[in-house]
Amino acid sequence: MNNRMILTPFFLDQALPDLEGLTSEDWWSNKPELAQGEAQERMVVLYRPLAEMVKTAVQAGERPVSVAGDCCTTIGVLAGLQQARLNPTLIWFDAHGDFNTWATTPSGFLGGMPLAMLVGLGDQTMGQGVGLTSLPEPQVVLTDARDLDPGERDNVERSAIIHLADVSMLLEYPLPAGPLYVHFDADVINNEDAPAMNYPTEGGPSPAVLGRVFDRLADSGRVAAVSLSAWNPALDVDGRSREVVMSLLGRLIR
Repeated sequence: MNNRMILTPFFLDQALPDLEGLTSEDWWSNKPELAQGEAQERMVVLYRPLAEMVKTAVQAGERPVSVAGDCCTTIGVLAGLQQARLNPTLIWFDAHGDFNTWATTPSGFLGGMPLAMLVGLGDQTMGQGVGLTSLPEPQVVLTDARDLDPGERDNVERSAIIHLADVSMLLEYPLPAGPLYVHFDADVINNEDAPAMNYPTEGGPSPAVLGRVFDRLADSGRVAAVSLSAWNPALDVDGRSREVVMSLLGRLIR
């Protein structure tokens, strides 16, 4: 399957031009003009064209591969898949759960909420703004999530999402039928191997382990879409994090 690379060079609603160095001429770029306003209103403006690009790619028989600076762009990606009549299982790789709501977050950080938003938990401003239908919780596999806030952990435990605490469990876990949408937050990788992360967390899988898991997913032939929440280019002084992350992405979308 041909991969359709789509770059959204933003961290939440703030431009992140350092990511633009990733692109080549065949990438699609999602850079709409954002008016002044509330962050979520601006992000809806950002995710609507992303959803359209994802839908267009799927309808052309391509696999959309979204690259951005944070995990909230998954809202636009999933909306686009739904508009293209795909109903995937979501496999979410992340050092964090991204399963907070305004009621549980200790920081008020929007980037810690998108997975909750995708399943209809908490604030639905962005999901409704892009026409997203909430994903049923049993269609979500969250793996790693080694750093959970207390209220967020309660949310995960009360939910019907599948939480695999060790990424290597996906080497044996029976993959569900149908299309797979894989979200890869680069901070899931052990910080010693990919240190250029905004929110580094001790522990995590090595690139070797993650690579074997990605090989298994790729071998299934059912990875219909991928999104990557990238490293921070400003922290990647030796280029090591970029090399590790992009190599792993390549194994997932081969």
